[in-house]
Amino acid sequence: MAFMDEDQKEFRASFWHTAAHLLGHAVLQLYPDAKRTIGPAIDSGFYYDFFQETPFTPEDLEKIEKRMQEIAKGNHPLFREDKSASEAKEFYKGNPFKLELIDEFAPGGQGTLSFYCHADYKDLCKGGHVENTGEIKAIKLLKTSGAYWRGDAKNQQLQRIYGIAFPSRDELKNYLKQLEEAEKRDHRKIGKELDLFSFHEVSPGSPFFHPKGTIVYLTLQNFLRSLYPSWGYQEVITPLIYDCELWKQSGHWEHYRENMFEVKMDSRDAAMKPMNCPSHIIIYKTNLRSYRDLPLRITDFAALHRNELKGVLGGLTRVRKFSQDDCHVFCTPEQVKGEIQSLIRNAQYVYEKVFGFCFHVELSTKPEKAMGDPKLWEVAEKSLQEALDESNVKYKINPGDGAFYGPKIDFHIKDALGRSWQCGTEQLDFQQPERFNVEYEGGDGKKHRVVMLHRTVLGSLERFMGVLIEHYAGRFPLWLSPIQVKVLNITDNQLGYATKVVEKLKEAGLRVELDDRSLTLGKKIREAQLEQANFIVVIGDKEVQENSVNIRSRDAGVLGSKEVDVFITELLEEVKKRA
Repeated sequence: MAFMDEDQKEFRASFWHTAAHLLGHAVLQLYPDAKRTIGPAIDSGFYYDFFQETPFTPEDLEKIEKRMQEIAKGNHPLFREDKSASEAKEFYKGNPFKLELIDEFAPGGQGTLSFYCHADYKDLCKGGHVENTGEIKAIKLLKTSGAYWRGDAKNQQLQRIYGIAFPSRDELKNYLKQLEEAEKRDHRKIGKELDLFSFHEVSPGSPFFHPKGTIVYLTLQNFLRSLYPSWGYQEVITPLIYDCELWKQSGHWEHYRENMFEVKMDSRDAAMKPMNCPSHIIIYKTNLRSYRDLPLRITDFAALHRNELKGVLGGLTRVRKFSQDDCHVFCTPEQVKGEIQSLIRNAQYVYEKVFGFCFHVELSTKPEKAMGDPKLWEVAEKSLQEALDESNVKYKINPGDGAFYGPKIDFHIKDALGRSWQCGTEQLDFQQPERFNVEYEGGDGKKHRVVMLHRTVLGSLERFMGVLIEHYAGRFPLWLSPIQVKVLNITDNQLGYATKVVEKLKEAGLRVELDDRSLTLGKKIREAQLEQANFIVVIGDKEVQENSVNIRSRDAGVLGSKEVDVFITELLEEVKKRA
């Protein structure tokens, strides 16, 4: 089985965790004054944070990488060694970062702490390693960056070294090729080249969508709107700022406040909303609801704001301001299973039929600190599992990884480079209906607690757009493209006819631009290709005489001459199919 396969996730984490220990060992040998902090495995490899006055240079990384490879070749077995808190403090004497961790893991100096060791290297660690350093055959240190201790800007700044490791040189070689391709497809780079969006320090983490980017964004949004009637969704528009009492009632003020943007409203504490659920509950409670009214599916594209740390912001995939195709379903317990199945069908259509993504599903069950009746959890988890089984969807179970308010299923799509992105979700929520006393009248005439489902298919539109840009490498399909047709006249003699062709295409609802500059045809064609126009229409004297257009397809090459009306009909058919 390939090392990067999703099924190898647990082994991969142990493998990269061991590589992080090799990194710590190499740095300790080469730079004895460097203070080690933490070195975990992450989804894309591993890193280790160090405190050192002098910044690591590219030359330093080469030395460290070479030393790591030398240590790995020693075929050192990894083993666990327990130490008392006092022994651990003696071992890390002079390292305030490790001493802080020891006080946290062994409060009051009580208990033992686990260290994982190889050769003469020891590091405070809870485990998760391969058996022998020799299993690591290929290592590459990728970059350095700044980081703050515990992710807090008020703390000491550290130096983070990122790396990757594999069981074979061929796998590393393939990974580096993929990394090179990923850099070419980076949505931030392509977004700038295609003039889709930009960012500015006046509002970090909040994209400024330019006209072309706005076309893509709104086309995605309107695509979803076109599906909502058949999905039984009702779209609403809700406020962005709410009094703190609402957030206290929902629990966000207590558990999520540090991620919220706080403001003053009528001299009272308030906050911009990070999620839509409380506002949808308010709408639900404006009327008395019967079981006959359920399920009620309310959806909202309202702007959401989350105060993410500045250091973790990354283009469109990690932002502070975003919108979701956010739907909340209010239903009876008996309706949960059917609702899950309907979302699965919706996701299958959108991911596979429209965008061409493969996807897998993960089911996360009750965590240790869960709220609500355990029996209701059992029913909910069973409903989720049965819905997946009956839909013939393969899924992985993540025991204890559900939200504290309910179990969930997450949809992970795989892009053109094989990378996995979590997009859609269906989360069962017992907490909000309890906190807000959300009820319906049952067939027995009594009040019953409603079940609330949080669901998305695309998730964050900003993030999904970033994924699409990289998946398509900026080559959007016709229905989504900001420039569907680029019209080029060869000389000014054809400008009048070219303008009429442009107007006719626009009247048909197509997105078209005219390049009437006094440049060579070759230069015009090259620029239109760089703009990723789906079709380039060239107009010379022959086309004027024959009332036709000469067509080049971005994907199929030169198509030759066609009548304008025929060309328009073909384009509209392709847009309609969302091919």
